[in-house]
Amino acid sequence: MSSPQYASCMQACSACAIACEVCASACLEENDVSMMATCIRLDRDCADMCHLAQVLMARKSALVDEFCRLCAIACQACAEECLKHQHDHCQQCAQACQRCADECNALAQS
Repeated sequence: MSSPQYASCMQACSACAIACEVCASACLEENDVSMMATCIRLDRDCADMCHLAQVLMARKSALVDEFCRLCAIACQACAEECLKHQHDHCQQCAQACQRCADECNALAQS
């Protein structure tokens, strides 16, 4: 069982990773996929970062604070990109990414 101090951040990372995977898949179905290339790349990077952040928190790794700072950067970049697109999947992803960035930053600063 994970530490209660990480529970909120782990939930945010999980939700963000799923939202990013959904967004990337939906972007691949858009009419002009080339317009979505940056979004897809950032979705994939962010999802991977969120998965690893969860693993490190579960392990209570000494690297959690530093990695969560980096994860927050990835989440923020993904949120900013997704906000540029009016697709529902992008808007939902942006919200999940922003929440995760906020949670990761708070954890890293505690």
